[in-house]
Amino acid sequence: MSTDRSAAPKPGADAGNQAQIDYWNGQAGETWVRRMDRIDAMLAPITQALLERAAVAPGERIVDVGCGCGTTSLELARRGGLVFGVDISEPMLALAKQRAAGRSGVAFRRADAATQPFTPDHSLVFSRFGVMFFAQPADAFRNLRTGLAPGGRLCFVCWQAAPENAWMSTAGKAVTPFLAKPDAPPDPRAPGPFAFADREYLHSILTQAGFEAIGIEDLRTTLHVGDDLDQAMAFQADVGPVARALAELEGETREQAIAAARAALAPHVTPKGVDLGAACWLVTARSASPPAAR
Repeated sequence: MSTDRSAAPKPGADAGNQAQIDYWNGQAGETWVRRMDRIDAMLAPITQALLERAAVAPGERIVDVGCGCGTTSLELARRGGLVFGVDISEPMLALAKQRAAGRSGVAFRRADAATQPFTPDHSLVFSRFGVMFFAQPADAFRNLRTGLAPGGRLCFVCWQAAPENAWMSTAGKAVTPFLAKPDAPPDPRAPGPFAFADREYLHSILTQAGFEAIGIEDLRTTLHVGDDLDQAMAFQADVGPVARALAELEGETREQAIAAARAALAPHVTPKGVDLGAACWLVTARSASPPAAR
């Protein structure tokens, strides 16, 4: 699940992204590197749908936003694209570059896609779960549009609301009672996995950024969270609310939270493992005219 992560801010970079920069260059980035194979396997149904919608033609120049460990960039290149992968996570980019060694048609840069200068000669801006983390999303998408030639395409996938994503919310609801309550309700549009859960808000962001012919498709599937309950719990311990519980809680409370998560997942175990529902927005749009001056 790539995100908009970037290198330490350059002069003039949006300091509002610093929290994401710090997060993805720390333990989170290292966790995604360690879990890359498992995450890619789990997300395969979504990745395939996104690649089919992107319909890359040989020779197309592509920006892969939040390229992470390079899986989507390498696949886009395999399909004939000339790919520029950008990400803010040094651990993830190090693995991406290692995987791309000796390959043609793909290059990576540690950069914040919200502020990275692009040349206006790309046919496609693409992202698998990499665009929900911008501090100023309309400005970020406007910057991405500067990289597109007239008529260039935008194609990405983002999560719908947490309750629609049982692969995360099933255990999440179970551990929530054990976690500290925030002083105020969190902003549902703050940078994070579910920042674009509101379809109308997402449409408005893209409209403000100057995109046209916007399509937001309801994409639902099931994700294989684990081959058995132990594997599912091990994965949840690295990603999502259970990971937060492990980080924040101690002693008996921590054990109670883990037990609650395990009990919530247990009814979903089948001979095939633990498969839970996921809901995304599969988004397409076009840049029909040169971007307005910023």
